[in-house]
Formats: sequence, structure tokens, C-alpha cells
Amino acid sequence: MSDAVGQGVTKPRVAWIAGVGASAGMGGALARRFASEGLSVAVTGRSSERLATLVEEIRASGGDAHAFPGDVTSESDLNAIARGLAGHGTLEVAIFNAAGATRAPTLELSAEQFEAAWRVTTLGGFLFARAALEPLLAAGRGSLLFTGATAALRGRPPFAAFASAKAGLRSLTQSLAREFGPRNIHVAHVVVDGGIDGERLRTSAPERVAKSGPDGLLSPDEIADAYWYLHRQGRSAWSQEIDLRPFNETF
Repeated sequence: MSDAVGQGVTKPRVAWIAGVGASAGMGGALARRFASEGLSVAVTGRSSERLATLVEEIRASGGDAHAFPGDVTSESDLNAIARGLAGHGTLEVAIFNAAGATRAPTLELSAEQFEAAWRVTTLGGFLFARAALEPLLAAGRGSLLFTGATAALRGRPPFAAFASAKAGLRSLTQSLAREFGPRNIHVAHVVVDGGIDGERLRTSAPERVAKSGPDGLLSPDEIADAYWYLHRQGRSAWSQEIDLRPFNETF
């Protein structure tokens, strides 16, 4: 799927992943998975140090990766990164994995917290899509994938801010799919229905990890496999949404 330029020279295929934190998390797993398939991976997150660690790991294993620190709520940051990607190859897949995980009972939830969740998750998704779509459309093909959650389908306390933001992101992906699917851009939303066995959950809720037991959490690597599958789908049978849950998760 590489693009030919000049005398038989090919430009690298690029995967841009926004919302990357710890190496032992979902963003890191996505970066490693796409790098293992020969794509040049561009990772975006707020921590330059964490991005640098992940980039070093991927390069040490033979992959190609580059750090592009930035704020997904900043239109100027994302547009600048999108322009910078052109120097590394042709954007083929863009993944939005950021979320504002605000948690509080409704009467204790401030307007500022509610808005912050919306800014990262919903506005961030919109700004990322806008920045990624220009190079994807220029290439004439590609995938635009978004990480969703159970909360996108049903809200419950104490996740009023998170649920509303994720529901907004889901609706955004449906709109984007209808608008850009006919232009050969595969837009898909992944409902991650359960806890992810990564650094964030193991640090913030070790008791939940212990209680989950075998097959009670989603493996970041297996989630990443599903994203690769979505990217490789033939357009005669594109999925707009899939849901993933661990073996022991109740429906």
C-alpha cells in the first residue's frame, strides 16, 4: 500500500496515534502493532518523556517511530503535527485514543470538570479528525479510527461527564463515516467494553485488577490486533463500529 514516487522510490506508510501515554498501555500497544506491520508510527501525547521511551522501544525492536508531543484540545498543535507528518511519509491510518476520564457524583461535578472531559474526548476527536482528514483525502484512501467505551452506549454514575463526552464522540464518528466513507476513508469506532490491563488501571485500581482474575480485563495487545483488523478490512465489508470485551465481562 506504499505510494510510488520518483524512480521507483516509495514513501513510508504512516500511522498517527493520538492519546499515547505509558508504554504499558493501549496507546503503546497500538503503536507497537502498527510498527510491526512496517508502518512508520507517529505518537502524540502530553508527556514528551513517555513518548520518547516508547519510540526508543519500537526502534530497538526494528520498527520506525517518531514522537510528536501535543495537546489534542489544541487545533494549532494538531495541525502542526499533521503538517510535520508529511516529512515522514504518507498518512495511511489515524487513531484517536485520547479521553478525559472525569469521575465524580453529579452534584460534586463542576462545570469546569464537565467541560474538560468534553474538550479532550469530543472536541479533541473533532480536531484530530480535521487535522488527519486532509492528508488522508490527499492520499485518496486510509483509515480514521476512534477509541470508544461502554459509556458511549449507556451512562451511569459517577460518569456523567465521561459518558456524555464519549457519546458525543460516537455520534461524531457516525457523521464522519457517512461523509467520508464515500471518499474512500474508513471511519470506525471501537467500543472498549471493560477494563484495560494496562499501567493506568494497575496503578489507579490494583484491587480491581486483582478482583478481575484471569480473562477479566482486556489485553492491550489484543485490542491493538482488532484495530489492525479494522484497518485491513476490504471496503465491500467495512465495519463502522465494533465492540470488544474480556471473556468474563458481563453484557
